[in-house]
Amino acid sequence: MADSYFPRWRVQPRGAADRVVGPDERLAWPQMIAMGVQHVVAMFGSTVLAPLLMGFDPNLCIFMSGIGTLLFFVLVGGRVPSYLGSSFAFIGLVIAVTGYAGGGANANIPVALGGIVACGVVYVALGLIVSALGTRWIEALMPPAVTGSVVAVIGLNLAPIAVKGVSGSTFDSTMALVTVLSVGGVAVFARGMAQRLLILIGLVIAYAIYAVATNGMGLGKPIDFGIVAHAAWFGIPKFSAPVFESHAMLMLAPIAVILVAENLGHIKAVSAMTGTNLDRYVGRAFIGDGLATIVSGFAGGTGVTTYGENIGVMAVTRIYSTLVFVVAALIAIGLGFSPKFGAVIQTIPGPVLGGMSIVVFGLIAVTGARIWVVNRVDFSDNRNLIVAAVTLVLGAGDFSLKFGGFALGGIGTATFIAIILYAVLRKEKEPGPVV
Repeated sequence: MADSYFPRWRVQPRGAADRVVGPDERLAWPQMIAMGVQHVVAMFGSTVLAPLLMGFDPNLCIFMSGIGTLLFFVLVGGRVPSYLGSSFAFIGLVIAVTGYAGGGANANIPVALGGIVACGVVYVALGLIVSALGTRWIEALMPPAVTGSVVAVIGLNLAPIAVKGVSGSTFDSTMALVTVLSVGGVAVFARGMAQRLLILIGLVIAYAIYAVATNGMGLGKPIDFGIVAHAAWFGIPKFSAPVFESHAMLMLAPIAVILVAENLGHIKAVSAMTGTNLDRYVGRAFIGDGLATIVSGFAGGTGVTTYGENIGVMAVTRIYSTLVFVVAALIAIGLGFSPKFGAVIQTIPGPVLGGMSIVVFGLIAVTGARIWVVNRVDFSDNRNLIVAAVTLVLGAGDFSLKFGGFALGGIGTATFIAIILYAVLRKEKEPGPVV
């Protein structure tokens, strides 16, 4: 494997359905396709929900997530398992620069696209620096205490979005809990591939229960299947060109630092879960993310990153084969050409999507804690304790900062404060935990 750019994926032996599947291994193709579908479904939080929150076209964003994933796969030589989805770190600032009021299409998307492209350029530059100088300097700025906090903050920061979406009525809240129980039940009581497809199967179960309760029994808002019947099977995604305005570019470009922390945390998490040192691919991973963001921005899509949902899926399925993400990317690209799929997405009830988001966002937060555990972060060290404590509260509370025309959302503020605190408190010597 070492003498080839791409791995030579070994097929997992039959009768070993519960063992870990490494990045350079694969399952039988029917199982690979099923896992690819599950990753696409698990990414709905970013590929569907995030674009909707910013007024982007979900079909186009799903299409560009597939393109970005393939680009990332090639850049890292198929060595780092990851799917690229729309980053939630862009939401607050995109809304700020476009003045989007929510609901329907965002009329000022081109302005945001210029900033997204600028962010991608900065991201690529950071990747080139890491490739040239190595990872030591960035690991010094973002050790496991920092990256674990940032990854956990992403899940915690997104939690209010998921909860708010299911708090409209008692019925909505109940269906969200039913979705959580459906996913949890599959995760705990299913076996073999069914257990590994917990997100997909749990979603289908919850969707069916919701349809029976609403369309069948008259409880809650019924699902409108008419939009699916009238949608075309095939259609070209609606592309948009960026407009480069300095104000938007200056506001969105610094998001690259947040994406670096996300990506580094992702790679560290995958390294810990697979027992494989992926440090030599960090620079190439940054470049792959950056180029994917640039391409997405020029086409009319959101900024993308190695998103946390698939970390959660990998953690519970123990399938890390990089070929799964090629399958998922190809499925996403195909779906991007189908308005019918976009219509089906629109029929997923908010409470069901919200319940699934609660599970997936929670898995992201726990993955951050996993980074601490696996890397044996010492919380008897006051510096680590303060960094984690402050970062989690700032991010979960969505603490924002504004400096003139420049603004940072909760995830951005938490990321920068985590880096700064760790650097400033480097000489802290006092032993024992803070009480």
